[in-house]
Amino acid sequence: MEVSLVYGAATPPGRLSAALDHAAERIAAGGVVISRVDLSELALPFAPAELDEAGSDAVQAVSRASAILLASPVYRASFPGVLKNFFDHLPVETLTAKPVGWVVVGASAHHYLGVDRHLRDVLAWFGAVALPTSVYLTNADFVSGKPGTAAAAELDALAAALLDTAKRSAGSTPGPLPLAARR
Repeated sequence: MEVSLVYGAATPPGRLSAALDHAAERIAAGGVVISRVDLSELALPFAPAELDEAGSDAVQAVSRASAILLASPVYRASFPGVLKNFFDHLPVETLTAKPVGWVVVGASAHHYLGVDRHLRDVLAWFGAVALPTSVYLTNADFVSGKPGTAAAAELDALAAALLDTAKRSAGSTPGPLPLAARR
């Protein structure tokens, strides 16, 4: 099994990346292959036809994965444009019936539903299998730049749920194709 991690921020890695790294360690402990797409290192064009080799490799990493773990900051009450632009490069079938979980870091707990709600809408368009809960962390959840004890436990639970969902759904169909895939 392969899980693709997507660091969905344009900013250099910090607390959000530390949270994603923690979850990745939990996932890899089960012998799962990890691929990582770091959107802070990619310069994706707006037109999919103009993808360079690095962009194509990022799309392929998500395509071949059995499950996806997204990491997003809160940016203007939603997820950042670099993550939306990445979604725009993914063919619908890339995420259809694929389990997806996410971790979000925001300045305060007041914004926790913004990214969650918007990601659920986008993932529904793809027909992805969104986990029922996500992990939302604030500055208070980190100690010396790393997830604190409670945050680490939440990330562990998210990683375990993502792997469990991927194993249980392997080879199954969660329902009809999403409207976006009906041509």
